[in-house]
Formats: sequence, C-alpha cells, structure tokens
Amino acid sequence: MIPSRRRSLPWILLVGLGLVADAEAQKKVSELTIVYDYALRDKSSEPKPILSATYSLYIKANRSRTELTNALFSSTVFLDDKTGTAVALKELNGQKILISMSADNWEDRNKRYQGIVFHKTSETKTIAGYSCSHAIAQTADSVTISVYFTSDLMTENKDYDPTFKNLDGFPLQYDLIKGDRVISYTLASINLNPVPASKFDIPKTGYREMSYEESIKQGSAN
Repeated sequence: MIPSRRRSLPWILLVGLGLVADAEAQKKVSELTIVYDYALRDKSSEPKPILSATYSLYIKANRSRTELTNALFSSTVFLDDKTGTAVALKELNGQKILISMSADNWEDRNKRYQGIVFHKTSETKTIAGYSCSHAIAQTADSVTISVYFTSDLMTENKDYDPTFKNLDGFPLQYDLIKGDRVISYTLASINLNPVPASKFDIPKTGYREMSYEESIKQGSAN
C-alpha cells in the first residue's frame, strides 16, 4: 500500500498546481469601469449605424451604474443588487425624468432574459489582451445574443446585468440581434481601478419623477 501512495503523490501535486494556476489566471474583481462603443444598425441597409453612442458600466461591490449617451440623449440606470431596486434617469429634448423601480419592477423590465442559456461555440478571439470564447443565446422574445466573453476576468457581483447573469465569464464584445436590427457593443476601454462612490449618487432635484407603470405607458421604461 505504501508504494502505491508514493506513486500517486506526483499526480496529486500536479493537480494541486493546476488548480493554483487556474486561480491565478482568473482575476475576480469587485470594482471596474468598462466602456463600449454602441451602434444600432439595420442589416438590410447601409452599414453606417442608424445610431451611435457610448455605453459605460460601473461596478462597485453590490452596486452598478450603466450610462448610454450621445449628443442628443442620455439614459442612466442605478441598480442596488442587494435589494434589486433601481432608478433610471432619462434626458431627451430638454426633458429630465426619474423612474424609481421596485425589485418586482426591475424583474419585469428584464423578464426577456429570464432563463436564457448560453451555448458555447468553437470560435475564439483575443480582446484587449484577454482570451475570449464565443457563445450564443436567445431570449423569450426572439432576440439573439452573440457574445465574446473572457473567463480570465470575473466580477464578484453577477447581478449587474440580467443579460449576462448566466454567462460563465465577462462580456467584452456582444451583439443583440432581432430581424434586421443589430445593436453592437464593442470594447473601447476597461479600468480595474476603484470606482468613486460619487458615481452612485442619485440626483435629488431637477428631474420629474415618474412611476414605473407610467413609464411603461409612455414607452420610457427601457
């Protein structure tokens, strides 16, 4: 029995070293800032985007903030991942609206992503030095999600975006496709430095408050 144990020892050591190497390769972070170039296109027409914007994501522990901005409008969402509540700020044509959402409202707003499953393909690419795999999923309302994601960078907070809650990695490039319409998110920059707490301060004045139900009727919820 003793010789058998000795023969197995090198294999055990190799497995242990492999686990250490995997843990070192995978970087798990609690804070990050990532910026994507956003483009809405129509596949049946010219390749020039119908709409171009900047999409920014900030994560700090259990809080996240997303911003979609261009010269004409802005849309910002603050999410408290601990409570599931959210606040959306909309600015368009001089109008400034604040929409408060309960956890149930937030779940309803993102119901299309519930239960989606990502299927990994054989495609790979390197983005910003990160090795990325490719996966595809489809929502209940027939939106196809095509994403390149890395397993080398993981966030402790998996609830920052309902789209990728079930993705085994972090998205660095992705498309949302429905019919001829394609929304593309292409990585512009990534920063792993601490995010200022002030990024999550919600304005107290200057916005007209609207309920989630009212925003649904007016088409302002998304």
